[in-house]
Amino acid sequence: MSRIHQFFKWMHGNKRYYLLAIVLLISLQYFRTLTPLFIQHVIDAVLNDKESSFPRVLQNLVAADTVAEQLMLVGIAYVVFQFIRVIIMFGRRIINAYFTERIAYNMRNTLYKKLQDLSFTYHSHAETGDLIQRCTTDVETYRVFVGEQLIEIMRLVFLIGFSVYQMSRMSVPMTLVSLIITPIIFTAALIYFIFVKRVFKRVEETEGTMTTTLQESVTGIRVVKAFAKEKFEIEKFDRHSKAYMKENIHLLKLMAYFWSGTDFIIFIQYCLTASVGIYYALNGQLDSGEYIAFLSFVGMIVWPMRQLGRIVGDFGKTIVALDRIDEIVLKDNEHDDDSSNTPEIKGNVSFEHVGFQFDDDTKPLLTDISFDVAQGESIAVIGRTGSGKSTLINLMVRLLENQEGSIKFDGIDIKNINKKHLRKNIGIIMQEPFLYSRSLYDNIGIIKKDAKQDEIYKAASIASLHDDIQQFEEGYKTLVGERGVTLSGGQKQRVAIARMLIDNKPILIFDDSLSAVDTETDIQIRRALDDYWNNTTVFIITHRITTAMEANKIIVLDEGKIAEMGTHSSLLAKKGIYAQLWDIQSNVEYDFKHIKKGVSADELL
Repeated sequence: MSRIHQFFKWMHGNKRYYLLAIVLLISLQYFRTLTPLFIQHVIDAVLNDKESSFPRVLQNLVAADTVAEQLMLVGIAYVVFQFIRVIIMFGRRIINAYFTERIAYNMRNTLYKKLQDLSFTYHSHAETGDLIQRCTTDVETYRVFVGEQLIEIMRLVFLIGFSVYQMSRMSVPMTLVSLIITPIIFTAALIYFIFVKRVFKRVEETEGTMTTTLQESVTGIRVVKAFAKEKFEIEKFDRHSKAYMKENIHLLKLMAYFWSGTDFIIFIQYCLTASVGIYYALNGQLDSGEYIAFLSFVGMIVWPMRQLGRIVGDFGKTIVALDRIDEIVLKDNEHDDDSSNTPEIKGNVSFEHVGFQFDDDTKPLLTDISFDVAQGESIAVIGRTGSGKSTLINLMVRLLENQEGSIKFDGIDIKNINKKHLRKNIGIIMQEPFLYSRSLYDNIGIIKKDAKQDEIYKAASIASLHDDIQQFEEGYKTLVGERGVTLSGGQKQRVAIARMLIDNKPILIFDDSLSAVDTETDIQIRRALDDYWNNTTVFIITHRITTAMEANKIIVLDEGKIAEMGTHSSLLAKKGIYAQLWDIQSNVEYDFKHIKKGVSADELL
């Protein structure tokens, strides 16, 4: 029952179209089984004055006094009959196409929406290429099966049923002879399904790996070229492509065994039907017209039975695709059981004994983090790589959930604040910002759809970007290229800063997003923020002391704990980790001179 629900749940809201398509399909299959009866009627009833298997209504329509007139009427009836079939077939195809495209549309949108609502942890472990394949190839696999193969199953069932009915009206013994091999074909189809389903799963997995490799290589092509790693990437893609090829070859071999084997079985069925039919015809148990009609009906039975094997194989592929789709759809939504509380956020932030540990880690990443920030203050967070700086920010926007302590905005625990509302009130500028393949103007204004030109220019000016843009040949209309490849690292960061400033938010977070700009530009940006957004609470994640030194409060993280906290001057007076970093960074030129003279870095420290 779970499989049936899994298969048909995507048809919700479109079943009426599918039922109409099935009704038209049943009509088509009945009409098709009447085609051999035209020949039987002409040979037996018209030319030899024997009994006809034609439906009584059609017999009356083609009745005439002379053979010539009967043949003329049969010919006209056949043309009209085929014309009606074509009209019904056309209508069925149109309805079916409309139905399947609506299903695919709903599936793609549902998957995309679900991906937007999955947790940060899920996306951290998911492969982009594999997700793309599930939203495209797997959806298309289901669409094709529902639109073609599932309809084909209905077509085959009714075609075989109507064929057996028409055959039994002529000769029951001959009908049994014509069906004697079909159980063998059906059994072979089931065995084929059992084997091919496993192979389809491996094919899907290897294709997903190959797609991910391709996506990563193309996305990071500049890095590949910069390190002359083309050969390595080619060999890596070749390995995954070869694995995909091997699985496909295995699949094709199974298909070859099945098709050739069933073709041989069908050949035996034709020979058996033809031989027994001749024997019955010579003994007067079967008319010549009926014999010809039986040969036509055998084709309508055995070939569909053979086709059933292909459908069964495609069904296995579709089940694999649906399982992969459900792996996304059935994942927990990060907004399930989320609070509906949407309080006004002013910018007062409080951490109280906050602790966090990843599920797959053996020790906490953050331990007993406590500090307070008042509205309009700036706080800098510095520390070694892996000390938990970015994790601290991810906890603030609930991309991760703290297991210990509490984080409060204006006295309200953030776990009691709606996630989307929380994130709308916090602006984050990442170290590696994502830019769209659009103009600079569009990239800056993308946060606020109704942003005016003056607002965009103002935001760009605060980010020290306006003058750079004016120097471009097309100014704000300059296309930045995919992921902003046409811009320098500092320009990309400043575009991201301007983009976030276009919409005034009570809390701004710079996640090492000033690392690619020079010190002078860094100072200009921060002072402009002080002038225009003096009521905004600003968090600055940085490795640069000159960026942190003007903050109202500086936090030094070390191994997931707050090692030091205070102002620039107070931390220097403590002569701890912060003072050591200050000495190193403020005496870089001095250190280089000594290193050139042969003094080691350890001696300098």
